[in-house]
Amino acid sequence: MSNPGSAGVPAGSCSTADEDVGAPRDGGAPSSGAPRWYSRGYLPHLDTPGLLQFITFRLADSLPQETLRALEDELRSVSVAVRESARRRKIEHWLDAGMGCCALRHPEVARYVQASLLHFHGERYQLHAWCVMPNHVHVLIEPLGDLASIVQGWKSFTARWVLRNRARLGLDIREGERFWMREYWDRYIRDEKHYLSSVNYIHQNPVAAGLCGAAEEWPWSSAGSAGVPAGMGSRADEDVGAPGNVQC
Repeated sequence: MSNPGSAGVPAGSCSTADEDVGAPRDGGAPSSGAPRWYSRGYLPHLDTPGLLQFITFRLADSLPQETLRALEDELRSVSVAVRESARRRKIEHWLDAGMGCCALRHPEVARYVQASLLHFHGERYQLHAWCVMPNHVHVLIEPLGDLASIVQGWKSFTARWVLRNRARLGLDIREGERFWMREYWDRYIRDEKHYLSSVNYIHQNPVAAGLCGAAEEWPWSSAGSAGVPAGMGSRADEDVGAPGNVQC
């Protein structure tokens, strides 16, 4: 098993155009080895084992619905060609501003989310870079199987743990309340330059958000953790991939 967070572009990066994609899978499986496109009425999602992906998923309360509606109204005047990149930049700016409960700011929650990312490294995916921010998570991985299932596993596993421990941690989360936003964003890596810029973005995100002075100071990222920290990524009390009955 390779160490997570290692540098270099592995097999699976591609030279096609950058794409912003997201949303859990709806449809049936394609022929073996073929790229899998699916949508749930939001953005098309490309799911292909071995294709390097830059994933972002966020807490359910990280962006108020009225804020998102206002953004969509604003984007109607923007050309279709630049609409998605404009939407992404605006949302990334709002996320870094720390909207919502920011439950991931709690060290024990951030540690647990990081452990869930490390848990199946080398088995279900190759983990290249990650960062747990106060209200969202960035991950750069090479999936070895279904991408939607991998992301759902992270979200379901961590949501169950947080809801079980919310009182002890002092988190203002009610029973049955959704913890993670249903959708996620992903961009597939097109070349070495894109790979290196994505890793740099992930590592520098806490610095850009004013959370630390240098990327290495942030303990919940591949820049700050120097690979797999002691005691992290070991088997936990529940299977990361089990769906469970929780609003994740």
